[in-house]
Amino acid sequence: MNLSYWEIKSWLAHVDYTIVGSGIVGLNCALQLKKRFPKAHILILEKGILPQGASTKNAGFACFGSLSEILDDLKTHSEDEVVALVKNRIDGLKLLRQTLGDANIDYKQCGGFELFTKADSELFEDCLSKKESINNLLKLIFNDEVFSLKSNVFNFKNIQSQYIFNQFEGQIDTGKMMASLTHLVLKNGIKILNSITVEAFSEDSDSVKIKTNHFDFSTSKLLITTNGFASQLIKEQVKPARAQVLITKPINNLHIKGTFHLDKGYYYFRNIDNRILLGGGRNLDFQTEETTEFGETQLIQNKLETLLKTIILPEIPFEVDYRWSGIMGTGSKKKAIVKQVSNNVFCGVRLGGMGVAIGSLVGKELADLIPE
Repeated sequence: MNLSYWEIKSWLAHVDYTIVGSGIVGLNCALQLKKRFPKAHILILEKGILPQGASTKNAGFACFGSLSEILDDLKTHSEDEVVALVKNRIDGLKLLRQTLGDANIDYKQCGGFELFTKADSELFEDCLSKKESINNLLKLIFNDEVFSLKSNVFNFKNIQSQYIFNQFEGQIDTGKMMASLTHLVLKNGIKILNSITVEAFSEDSDSVKIKTNHFDFSTSKLLITTNGFASQLIKEQVKPARAQVLITKPINNLHIKGTFHLDKGYYYFRNIDNRILLGGGRNLDFQTEETTEFGETQLIQNKLETLLKTIILPEIPFEVDYRWSGIMGTGSKKKAIVKQVSNNVFCGVRLGGMGVAIGSLVGKELADLIPE
């Protein structure tokens, strides 16, 4: 592509900070950089028409982990590490709400419900036996009881007669969040170029040369926020994890309200616009779902529909309206990778499926790595 003088001068000359990825982390990083360096020329490159990955494709859960997820994390993390993970998620959600305002993300704190199937009696009993100890552990953060028991008020079928309720969990409108965040970034004079793929970069002492699918240019600092796609550019311990989702057509008088978790968080659903949004199932075939390719599989989509028919909407007719997938970034540890990769290259990746909760904070932490 032969760029004009005007295009080079206005978009690609004297770029101080180039951010790869216009998702939650990338946009928040740009805002924080602009606060620290008001005169800086900041450019965001996005390979998709809209943000790729999971930022516009997630379920919109403002959550920090169900009881069974936290207990599962304690098998591979210390108590201090788990408390730190939860605190980061809470701090990240606070920052998101402060940055955009609750109305602009349609934030609602309806509470979160963890369901257990009849076959999950052992897991349910284990969670009940450890509920008090986890509440005590989390009192350091919340100064209140997080998890309690509620009866099956939504009349789900084939589950235990009680849910484990999390009073602090909420939900947002993912589309409104990303539209508001993009608007704020542009309002601050930060430029975004879409349909631009970074193919390679090379570094010298005071700059980074970037090769894209359309043009080459130089930047003072490069910040990579591509999460599940990170391994395409840098060598960090991040694996892609595809999450498949479906949403029903509107259902008259839908009585279900809140965010819901099932099977250690591998399935999740919520109400939105009188519909049920349901996602998950990658535990049915981890190997196939460890991919950067978008798409749906019959195995997982059939399982999601079965859950709707047998547990969530067993006596209510429904039709599936849309299906889609998003790509998360996971690893052996839940802690995000926010680090200086080399002299002029930095990254904020591996959000572990908690992008809504920690994306704002990871973006800030990444921007804070840049020296004055």
